[in-house]
Amino acid sequence: MKNLYLFLALIFCFPAFSQKSIDTIHSAKMNEDRVFSFSLPPSYNKNKDKKYPLLVLLDGDYLFDPFNGTLSYGNYWDDLPEVIIVGIHQGKEREYDTDVEVESGLPIEKGAKFFEFIGAELLPALEKKYRVAPFKIIAGHDVTASYLNLFLYKDNPIFDAYISLSPELGIDMETRIPTRLGLTKKPLFYYQSMADGDMKKMQKRIKDLDANIKTIVNPNLYYQLDEFKNASHYSLVVHSIPNALYHLFGAYQPISNTEFQEKIVTLPSNYVGYLTKKYDLIEKSFGIKMPIRVSDFKAIEAAILKNNAFAEFEQLASLSKKSYPKAMLFQYHLGMFYEKTGDTKKAAKAYMSGYMLDEIGDLTKDFMLEKADEMKTK
Repeated sequence: MKNLYLFLALIFCFPAFSQKSIDTIHSAKMNEDRVFSFSLPPSYNKNKDKKYPLLVLLDGDYLFDPFNGTLSYGNYWDDLPEVIIVGIHQGKEREYDTDVEVESGLPIEKGAKFFEFIGAELLPALEKKYRVAPFKIIAGHDVTASYLNLFLYKDNPIFDAYISLSPELGIDMETRIPTRLGLTKKPLFYYQSMADGDMKKMQKRIKDLDANIKTIVNPNLYYQLDEFKNASHYSLVVHSIPNALYHLFGAYQPISNTEFQEKIVTLPSNYVGYLTKKYDLIEKSFGIKMPIRVSDFKAIEAAILKNNAFAEFEQLASLSKKSYPKAMLFQYHLGMFYEKTGDTKKAAKAYMSGYMLDEIGDLTKDFMLEKADEMKTK
């Protein structure tokens, strides 16, 4: 609990992830105006070509701020990406918005209209107005957590990730959801959580769902269940949100010491290939195209050196030139290739060429000159 308080203090002490605004959209499906909160990432107006994942929050009245704070904290450390957040205000309407037929478990009356509103009106309006990446997330709590699963029943679900916080599961969802998850042919992320403060009947159904999902063999499915002890049905939310977002965006994070020790340095070869695949996965899964982090280049450098795979420095130079064409990083990698393979003359030339380019990370002009001079004495 002490760690939770510290985490919350950090979240709310950090600058806002982006300015929270309120807007209204008219729904022809429901014949009414719907209010929603939204925020755009800090870099949105600076980078005119960049697209951002979209997070749609049911129960946006109270889920918006904790999600926004967590994303702000994670993005500060470059663990989580910038995201466009949209929180649908429901308030007293949530009971009608989530109305489903008892026998079939499918949306009826206003519940059906709300379902169509999200897919046929809200999302197209957001995609038209903002630079939305292909990766879309939906999240909800208790009845809205159950309701969001209905989007999985579609042959081509419009969401790529589902955050279901302590769901009050609808009829037969213990078997329907696993069936749908097993059919996905593209990366799909599914997170759910429960607390020991939830009703026992809810806990049993969530555990049954969990057991059925765990029988699925599908490489496209990324699933996690968290069970929180000493948590209520409501405090569960602040426990769950960081875990959910870090589960979804695990591949986005910089190479950690654990990843380096367990997944990279133990490889027999193709360290540069590992780095390429990591960033291809980020683009494929999240629709985020980004330059490879300098810290990740450094991790691969360390793996190459540790395993004496010096020939790979030439491949790394090609990759770093593509990411940072105006910086000295690629000339440094090329210099390392020549130095470690015994051609000190070409190594000196590469380091000198790097001197004329922009400094990056811990690479400086003085360092490149020192390396060039060092090669001349060998």
